[in-house]
Amino acid sequence: MILYLHGFRSSPASHKARLMAEAMRARGRQREWACPQLPASPREAMELAESLARGMQAHARAAGAELTLVGSSLGGYYATWLAEQLGCRAALLNPVVHAERDLSTQVGEHLSFHDGQPFSFTAAHVAELAPYAVARISRPARYYLLAATGDEVLDWREMRDHYPGARQHIIDGGDHGIGDFARYLPEVLEFALAAGNDAFSG
Repeated sequence: MILYLHGFRSSPASHKARLMAEAMRARGRQREWACPQLPASPREAMELAESLARGMQAHARAAGAELTLVGSSLGGYYATWLAEQLGCRAALLNPVVHAERDLSTQVGEHLSFHDGQPFSFTAAHVAELAPYAVARISRPARYYLLAATGDEVLDWREMRDHYPGARQHIIDGGDHGIGDFARYLPEVLEFALAAGNDAFSG
């Protein structure tokens, strides 16, 4: 079961989210997939994400399965905190590591990438990111990192260093949006849909 958390200014209509949704449908597992539209407010986004994650995790465990969070960019920051709270797996795609620092440059008015809807991101929103910082991950076997050295927004080395001991795939080149994500999708899904108790080891 997969809960996908998109990045800043993004949505369930993002390229990566759509590819994953299509792959789950092709496997007949669309009921094991969710990708909500996250509010601009980190507090509201995390309240929504945590509620969905806990419900999906309970459903998965009742079926003898597990929940995996997949987080892209800011969604990776959210997914890391949730994985630490819930003890589930998390696949991070060019994740934000230092959210307060990096998102402080985004205070102002924005348009969503995929539907052009306007929204405000405020200094108060930046402050809401602080409680979700994870200084150090526990049980690295729960984590998978896909990071591109060509990321034009974030420093891939910070991502690499923030997930020591985790399964890591460092892309030579690429970009922040991972435009060739279809190439890496099978590997991400292999991790996300893996059975067993490996998420609770390490």
